[in-house]
Amino acid sequence: MATSPPVPDGPPARQVSDTVHRRRWVILSVLMLSLLIVVLDNSILNVAMKTIATPAPSGLGATQSELEWAINSYTLVFAGLLFTSGLLGDRLGRKKVLLSGLVVFGAGSVLAGMAASPAELIAFRAVMGLGGAFVMPATLAVLMNVFERDEQPRAIGIWAGGVGLAIAIGPIAGGLLLDHFWWGSVFLVNVPIVLIALATMAVLVPDSKDPSPGRLDPLGVLLSVIGLVLLIYGIIRGGQLADFTDPQVLGTILGGLAALTVFVLHQKRSDHPSIDISYFRKPAFSAAIAAVALVFFALMGVTFFIVFYVQSVRGYSPLEAGLLILPLAVAQMVFSPRARHAVDRFGARAVCTAGMLTVAVTMSGLLLLDTDTPIWVLEAVFFLQGTGMAHIMPPVTVAVMQSLPREKAGSGSALNNVFRQVGGTLGVAVLGSLLSTTYRNGIQDRLAALPGVPAPARHAAGESVEATLALARQLGPAGQDLIAAARNAFVHAMHVTALGSAATAVVGAVVVAAFLPGRMAPAPHEAEQNEEREAGVGR
Repeated sequence: MATSPPVPDGPPARQVSDTVHRRRWVILSVLMLSLLIVVLDNSILNVAMKTIATPAPSGLGATQSELEWAINSYTLVFAGLLFTSGLLGDRLGRKKVLLSGLVVFGAGSVLAGMAASPAELIAFRAVMGLGGAFVMPATLAVLMNVFERDEQPRAIGIWAGGVGLAIAIGPIAGGLLLDHFWWGSVFLVNVPIVLIALATMAVLVPDSKDPSPGRLDPLGVLLSVIGLVLLIYGIIRGGQLADFTDPQVLGTILGGLAALTVFVLHQKRSDHPSIDISYFRKPAFSAAIAAVALVFFALMGVTFFIVFYVQSVRGYSPLEAGLLILPLAVAQMVFSPRARHAVDRFGARAVCTAGMLTVAVTMSGLLLLDTDTPIWVLEAVFFLQGTGMAHIMPPVTVAVMQSLPREKAGSGSALNNVFRQVGGTLGVAVLGSLLSTTYRNGIQDRLAALPGVPAPARHAAGESVEATLALARQLGPAGQDLIAAARNAFVHAMHVTALGSAATAVVGAVVVAAFLPGRMAPAPHEAEQNEEREAGVGR
């Protein structure tokens, strides 16, 4: 007759060695260095776009299309290889993958900083994306293996706060560098950080990997890369054309979805899958993954247009624009490490739902912004938005990572980053297209009424508020009315786009409230151990 298993006395057995446990917070600070450069790099590049577009020797004379591909080449490689890098980390060792990624990222940064043409910059940005894809998932996977389960929420909170800090530091650092050095400095600034990270990680960070990774799944890896690259490319292209019904866009997106569908079917039938699809049957995992994608869809869409509002409409410099984002970062830094206290008291479902609703309210709060609204209104909205984000990202990341066994931390981190990247890219593309279309509709009558301006010039001027303002400056005193019209049209387009972001955040709140558990269940490997003990006692 089976009897109940004995209840263990005292705290659960430690799964991390005493040496690693003693230096866990130092290891976290080292991991933050690698996270800093990957996140900071993209936000720095946004500040440097105008400089890179100027003719040599000040810049590279890059066209708008070349500038877009300087960003998109990084995004395509980064997103396409995220899942693969997580698998390699679990199989080969997360420390090895992390160090290798840093070396590649550092080398790509040097080459990008010394690029002599836009084509070279695009190619070297792809190299940086390759390195970044191996760094980002590995940092979170290492974190999960140096902290015990009860401390993981606090560590992840600090990790998430660091992401917010890096997003804010980027424009500030970029503005300072461009004020004193040439455009390549925004890439070369990565090099000393990479060298420090490599040296400290080699000494302090322990290696870890899946002790039983099983056989390789080359077909699954290939399908995941093809599917993600096609999907992300289609989304980016749709955003560029502001038309997701274009045959090229639709075909690429459908091709990506088809490859990912075949990937899922292959994983379900394979006896050595790259990822166990059954994880998605867990409400905590699926709801958290969906929340990550939805919140970054809303956030990245807003980040896309707020830069133009601050600089093009309000006239702030890139450095000043970076400083204006600080309240969002400060709120994330302050509240992300403390979100675990709210989760302990109210549960993850309540905290994340409240966070999502806060984000939705602050997105709607952008409707208060006009061409002359006091700037403190924007700062207050940013602070509240950062507070909402701080109560979303740490709990959902904890839910994702603690839903998987510790030995699968690389795969879990990769999936978390894949959905974040897809959500963010989709947000920029869809909400950017909404912004562009609404702006063009709002300014086209004013452009059509301009005397003596050729039709191609009027069409080009309707592409963006910056293009309209450039035409207005060419017209001299006669363009003053056009400047006012452009700013008003952009503010209206921004309001429409903000409502789209708010609606997305509301959908996220519904998903979280419906499916995210209030309390996390035991980690899978712990549950398996309990079942084994019960089976042993029963025998």
